[in-house]
Amino acid sequence: MEGSLFSRYLRWVDILDPTTLLSSDAEIKNSRALLESLGITNKDFTQDRKVNDAQKLCEVSVHPDTGNVIPTIFRPPAFMPLATPLCLLSFLLQAVATLLPHIGTKPAFFWQFLFHTYSAGFNLHNRNGTCKPKKSQPFQSVLLVGSVTYFAFLGALPQFLMNRYKFRSTAMQTFLGRLLPVPLVTFLSAFNVVAVRLQETEDGIEVKDKSGNVIGTSSQAGYKAVKETALSRAALMGITAVVPAALHPLLQRSRFFLRNSVALAPIKYVATALTFGAMIPVSFSLFPRQGTILRSELELELQENTREPVLFYQRGL
Repeated sequence: MEGSLFSRYLRWVDILDPTTLLSSDAEIKNSRALLESLGITNKDFTQDRKVNDAQKLCEVSVHPDTGNVIPTIFRPPAFMPLATPLCLLSFLLQAVATLLPHIGTKPAFFWQFLFHTYSAGFNLHNRNGTCKPKKSQPFQSVLLVGSVTYFAFLGALPQFLMNRYKFRSTAMQTFLGRLLPVPLVTFLSAFNVVAVRLQETEDGIEVKDKSGNVIGTSSQAGYKAVKETALSRAALMGITAVVPAALHPLLQRSRFFLRNSVALAPIKYVATALTFGAMIPVSFSLFPRQGTILRSELELELQENTREPVLFYQRGL
């Protein structure tokens, strides 16, 4: 999945086929065996349909570091059908709160919690798999649940403030209902990645030379991998959140919506869903899945292990 942004985008559009989710473990195993017998890697895209289908299936079903089969619901093709409704219900409850003031804080928190839980699971199963903990972390699961709960609380905060203080000011309602959710959902989506993959920045991930030989474990590469993935997720959620906020002042000028203000909500749902689906392959292709890092950026002890100017690592997704 290397090359230009456009070529990576086209590849992701091609392989984000939800029908691959129906493939059994036996089919995935046979696809891996076919590619291994032919000596073909994920970077060798061929014109043979059978081989290309095997590559597509392995790319979205098998973890590139561990070789383990990714659980079905956390594979990239499952991200759009599962995350889209959670995304819509999690932050559009805030976006339409000024139109539907009866919506309470509990539904907003519930859908925020489900969305960030699924996002954390996706980030966990698609992270770099070469990070080896240098010390035991017995409370890691508890900290992860706490982080997800905290993100859900912050995500529902605008809804809570509107319901708690009953702001009469139109400016304040606009700020809490349409403006604040945009940076908030962007920030929280990026920090969901950071919270799940923080260990990579501390203990490091494997870096390899162009021949695939492991040079060592680098915290600098781990930091870069997490940063790039967080930025890609922020771009996905930020642009998706901007759409309903930008549509509102345009649509509300229409005579139809002036008489039927509640009809704005379905339009926002459809526009947001379409934007989210279109942005997923853009987000996944924003940075190469196989990242690169300059030798000069690595730790000094790793610089002594190689003379190659550029090293490689798996960024994760």
